Amino acid sequence: MTAMTSGSSTRVLADGGLLLSDGPRWHEGKLWFSDLYGGGVYSTDLEGSLTKVLDIPGYPAGLAFLPDGSWLVVSQHDQRLLRVTSEDTEAATPEWRVSEYADLSGVARFDCNDLVVDSAARAFVTCFGFDAGAGADLAPAPLMRVDPGGTVSIVADDLLFPNAIVLTPDERTLLVDQTFGESIVAFDLAPDGGLLNRRVWAELPGRNPDGMCMDAEGAVWVACVYQGECLRVAEGGEVLERIETPGRWATACMLGGPERRHLFVLTTETTLGDLANGIAHGRVEVTEVAVPGAGRP
Repeated sequence: MTAMTSGSSTRVLADGGLLLSDGPRWHEGKLWFSDLYGGGVYSTDLEGSLTKVLDIPGYPAGLAFLPDGSWLVVSQHDQRLLRVTSEDTEAATPEWRVSEYADLSGVARFDCNDLVVDSAARAFVTCFGFDAGAGADLAPAPLMRVDPGGTVSIVADDLLFPNAIVLTPDERTLLVDQTFGESIVAFDLAPDGGLLNRRVWAELPGRNPDGMCMDAEGAVWVACVYQGECLRVAEGGEVLERIETPGRWATACMLGGPERRHLFVLTTETTLGDLANGIAHGRVEVTEVAVPGAGRP
């Protein structure tokens, strides 16, 4: 695998009180994301105006927005998928109401993590599989599907810390990265929501892929958390571009902005030991890229 340095560098967009952020989504002119260890969902605009939208005490992770104006958030530690609604989403400060959308505890193995929602409102949700923070042995984990109404089923298994999920624009292919499997795997998405034809989409030896998004040329940007970098990767594993975040974990990335050419990278200065004690300094960083975003999220 040959890396090509892009020459791009990020600038700090938002910095203030964040610990370790995840699940970035571009929605209605703002970047939304979760601060896992800070216990909240935030948004920021392109000027860096940071707003805490909502407190979520159970370690909020992946986010997804639904056509009716409500949104879903993964509550990591208590293994639930929450729905957030408001009667007036156009208000300057909407009054959000949180309810349980699905209980994942009977299916998930250890903490839940990221998600993506397709056009049929089916949510695909990942989980850890083992207690990585406590140094437990690596164990396989399932990929779950939550149908409208909250029914939970396993659609794939034996993944090594499945993390971010991407749907291609035609919604025929679903990609999921394996943080400790050092790879991205692909599935065909069947009309009934099943996953078929599992295959390796890209090997990433020596790297731990975390957050991920797709661009209009079919490549993905993937944040390699412990390596402090964000890579643009083509199917087959060729690294097309590389953006470094030296001294900082790169936990997630998202293409957004008016033309979806702004690459937002969530970073944090921490170590595994510090993080266990809630010590981290998180930031939202941004740069501009040539190829716009595509697909979901």
